Amino acid sequence: MDMRQALERLCACTAPSGFEAPAAAVAAELLRPLVDEVSVDRMGNVLGVRRCGKEGAPRLLLDAHLDEIGLLVTGVEDGFLRFRSIGGVDPRMLPGRELVVLTDPPRRGIVTCPAGGEADKSIPLSELFVDVGLSQTEAERAVPVGTPMVYRGGCFALGEDQMCGKSMDDRSCFVTLLRAAELLRDRELDVDLYLLGSTREEVSGAGATVGTWAVQPDFCVAVDVTHGKTPDGPADKAFAIGGGPAIGVGPNMTRWMTNRMLAKAKERQIPYQLEVMSGHTGTNGWEMQISREGVATSVLSLPLKYMHSPIEVLSLADMEQVAALLVAFTEGLGKEAARR
Repeated sequence: MDMRQALERLCACTAPSGFEAPAAAVAAELLRPLVDEVSVDRMGNVLGVRRCGKEGAPRLLLDAHLDEIGLLVTGVEDGFLRFRSIGGVDPRMLPGRELVVLTDPPRRGIVTCPAGGEADKSIPLSELFVDVGLSQTEAERAVPVGTPMVYRGGCFALGEDQMCGKSMDDRSCFVTLLRAAELLRDRELDVDLYLLGSTREEVSGAGATVGTWAVQPDFCVAVDVTHGKTPDGPADKAFAIGGGPAIGVGPNMTRWMTNRMLAKAKERQIPYQLEVMSGHTGTNGWEMQISREGVATSVLSLPLKYMHSPIEVLSLADMEQVAALLVAFTEGLGKEAARR
């Protein structure tokens, strides 16, 4: 599988939280050749399963979310769109940005740049507008209240190994699930493997909540991005691009699952980093671990620079290492779990 090509296809989709259908369609298409069955549930989650053929085999669920942050139109004022955020939108990213307004057909818009603002202060969302080049009457007719908007663009190469673009959070991690499934395709498993492309992570985690409830897994791994190191970022809360996956350590991860991740990384000489998560992990792992009677949970993260911006940056080598660690973790998992 060409991970770069898969990433380009998924990141080109315009699919904010609650409106993930375009990304889900591409995700299902990419997943279908790698598993026994693919379905899309009522929440829009994409779920693939590869059965190991052993009766009563335990179930492992790997999750990565398909939605992206965005904006939602709340009204029109003098032809300019008012809006609120979908998910964690950083107001500093908005002035002057190009958007895709998801009307039918989609149209372009730009976030206004108010004159006379203080350069060292972000402008509140309530003071920003989107210009779509229409009069008041035209805008009211063409852009209904409730229309979503996303950053314009897909992704592109940045140097030899890195990729830059929008919605890498978390479609890049869904690509790592695809790559792991490809690597496992001809290998014998002792667990039934479920791959979930979940919805609405940026606003509620509802997709993963419903998907985990339906699968009833014995173990799950939330695969998401974490902050990559930049010159102006906090060194103690960010991780090296090219340094390999970050393994979550903390009270909301099942300890033996964390230990297994660490052991497999060392055994297969996969570079890794440790991410201490003392409280909420900020991932779907938070919701997945308390599904039904509780699920043994691990969190595995891919370092990403400039999160929640239209220029997120990651390393393809890190993506390959995340997939390799997921493969190592999956193989023989049923045998080890049976001893617990």
